[in-house]
Amino acid sequence: MGQNKIVVVLDFHKRILFSDEAHFWLNGYVNKQNCHIWSEANPQVYVETPLHPEKLTVWCALWAGGILLQK
Repeated sequence: MGQNKIVVVLDFHKRILFSDEAHFWLNGYVNKQNCHIWSEANPQVYVETPLHPEKLTVWCALWAGGILLQK
């Protein structure tokens, strides 16, 4: 029967890449799933927004070698 072996890589932390992206709407719209605003009052505001407003998407990745940035 075969044995399971664990290989230890000493510089493993240098091989990890963290990445994320964010969307910023140019008309001031805030995505409520990504941004939480706390208030003591209960605002009952209705705001119409276009179906596909213009937005800017920013993507970035971090790793041991530095920052990767795509505009």
